[in-house]
Amino acid sequence: QVQLAESGGGLVQAGGSLRLSCAASGRTFSSFVMGWFRQAPGKEREFVARISWSGVATYYQDSVKGRFTISRDNAKNMVYLQMSSLKPEDTAVYYCTADYSLVPTVSPRYWGQGTQVTVSS
Repeated sequence: QVQLAESGGGLVQAGGSLRLSCAASGRTFSSFVMGWFRQAPGKEREFVARISWSGVATYYQDSVKGRFTISRDNAKNMVYLQMSSLKPEDTAVYYCTADYSLVPTVSPRYWGQGTQVTVSS
């Protein structure tokens, strides 16, 4: 089991950057595939990025490729989402997720509470 806590959200102008952080509890952090999802007002929750157990493999939604970077620090039980060239359509609540499998899923096993990201035009 793992508990997740996001931080780093906020208000930023279009074209700006933000770094989201997710702190994970537990001693088995490296056994989890970590990810980020987001949910905009009135829209379905959607996958943003995912990173493998060691961090070697990363996967992104097409709309964020080249702008967002997911990374992890297994020694600190942390996962990050560096977001650059932000657009108003990136506005959403961002959720940190954890699962045991690298197989794509819309329902990872564990979720954080979310952090709001608002991009103004």
